[in-house]
Amino acid sequence: MIADLVGKNRSCRRFYQDFSIERQTLKELVDLTRHCASAANLQPLKYILSCDPDKNALIFKHLAWAGYLKDWPGPSEGERPSAYIIVLGDTTISKSFGCDHGIASQTILLGATEKGLGGCMVGAVKRKELRDALAIPGHLEILLVLAIGKPKEKVVIDTVGPDGDIKYWRDGKDVHHVPKRSIDEIIVA
Repeated sequence: MIADLVGKNRSCRRFYQDFSIERQTLKELVDLTRHCASAANLQPLKYILSCDPDKNALIFKHLAWAGYLKDWPGPSEGERPSAYIIVLGDTTISKSFGCDHGIASQTILLGATEKGLGGCMVGAVKRKELRDALAIPGHLEILLVLAIGKPKEKVVIDTVGPDGDIKYWRDGKDVHHVPKRSIDEIIVA
């Protein structure tokens, strides 16, 4: 059921780095996006796939991880993603990508979850540096980077408390807690 899949699909930031993900698996995940909604059906998204450790290391150094965890620089060696999907917008097709990349990225991560994998949409990207490092052509705008791997952390959902604090946090056992607003709070009429 979709509710179960959505419930299991949490932003994961620590992985079993030595767990190998095949390029074919990444292609299968991206193939799901061909069936997604796209504004005016323009389908302007393109993708760079990486499951190569050297290329992954190059991508990793151009990402920022978990902004609310101020003392955590990101996953340490051995806990980094074993694959990435870079979501690009082709400006020769459209100058604006609306929510296409959000729809496609969520679909990819739901597909990854179904395969027993986890992932995280990373929007904090040093775009110019990543473009230069991977020689990404100028007409392709870097929209998001999806980190993919076998989850090594537990992520739980909490209800936002009376103080209204929505910042995620880690407890003493390294369990990642993510506060979510209640259904009564998000429905206004």
